[in-house]
Amino acid sequence: MTQLAQRAADALARMPEDMQERAVALLEEQAEKLAIMRALVQEALDDVEAGRVSEWNLDEFLKEMHEQRRAAE
Repeated sequence: MTQLAQRAADALARMPEDMQERAVALLEEQAEKLAIMRALVQEALDDVEAGRVSEWNLDEFLKEMHEQRRAAE
């Protein structure tokens, strides 16, 4: 066990049981969120590497939307 894991285990051991459950649940939730974020970042990096993304120009996008709106009127 790493020193950090040992510190966490020691801290949990000093807590009442109901607090231990909540603390572990919070850690598990945060770990899951981190795993999801990492997967999404990797997916985005893979898309960039594969050329599946292009630069997005907000000004050009807004110009096109205005033109489409005018054409629809």
